[in-house]
Amino acid sequence: MEKRDKSKSLINLTQVLVWSFVILMPAFLSWSITGNTANAVTVFKSTVRIMAPVLLLYLVNYFWLVPSFLFREGRKKWFYIANAALILMLNARAFFPQPLTDEAKEQLTEGLPFAINDIWALYAGMVFVGIIVQCVFILLAVGVRQIRRNNELKVKIEEEKRKSAEAELNWLKNQLNPHFLFNTLNNISSLTQIDPDKAQESIGQLSDLLRYALYDSNKDLVPLSGEMEFMDNYIGLMSLRCNEMTTVVKDFSVQPGDAMVAPLLFISLIENAFKHGVNARYPSFVRVRMSSEGNDLLFVCENSVFEKSGTDHIGSGIGLENLQRRLELLYPGAFEYDSGTDGDTYTASVRLKGLLS
Repeated sequence: MEKRDKSKSLINLTQVLVWSFVILMPAFLSWSITGNTANAVTVFKSTVRIMAPVLLLYLVNYFWLVPSFLFREGRKKWFYIANAALILMLNARAFFPQPLTDEAKEQLTEGLPFAINDIWALYAGMVFVGIIVQCVFILLAVGVRQIRRNNELKVKIEEEKRKSAEAELNWLKNQLNPHFLFNTLNNISSLTQIDPDKAQESIGQLSDLLRYALYDSNKDLVPLSGEMEFMDNYIGLMSLRCNEMTTVVKDFSVQPGDAMVAPLLFISLIENAFKHGVNARYPSFVRVRMSSEGNDLLFVCENSVFEKSGTDHIGSGIGLENLQRRLELLYPGAFEYDSGTDGDTYTASVRLKGLLS
């Protein structure tokens, strides 16, 4: 709304300045050339008298006829009717001139190389030109109003896109939290069967994870340091359910400083790695790395490939779909997301450009 009002005020101010220039400039030129103030006042009055009809047409069209009739379906005919009536009223004296007396005819034709009939033709031509000029100012009012309308429409579309993006983002975040909790509780359930003592220890970690996921992650942005601590705890929790056949490596070498990042942004990649990269019967690995490259933040997650049957395959799932969409909404044009399999290794990486600047 503020942006729309600013655009409207700018257009109105521009019109005031242009009209002031048009009306005052002839008088100013007369005064600057002759230095005669009385003559400049006379020129100003003449300019106002000449410009008053077109200014009236312009203002009536800009503020009333164009928005109320021309831009409304089913009312356009009234725009043309009203303007025709206005032009007729403003030019009534020109359309119905007083008849010339014989003395006036003699004065007009005296010393002229053409007859009185030719004078009437010239007069009619001048009236026609005057009407054309008035129509030009009507079109000018339509054009300026159309510019304002386009600007307002553009701002409205941007506002609707922003509201839609915010609503979609909130929906994605609300969808992500239950998804995350569901997977984490499944992991705890599995852990209680493997090692009850470690399961009890992991409950404390889970408490911290839940506190972060349910409360801290409700913010639009969170400190990168908090997000790194959350991922570190999550990886530790997930590692407890892995046997000696699995190697888990994490390397968070980046210095977060005061950097802020969207919450729970990378967790779906880690979930995907443990879900598809760990097999209790074969050697497997999960490697998570976060580093800085200049001002860019680089997150890389690698895992061994153990494809599952059916549609549940590596690189798919609600979490990864949400990640892609959240990146598009939160970091438009400022991120790179790549994923793919190379031999027996699946790699997913996210680069956030300029995050550490």
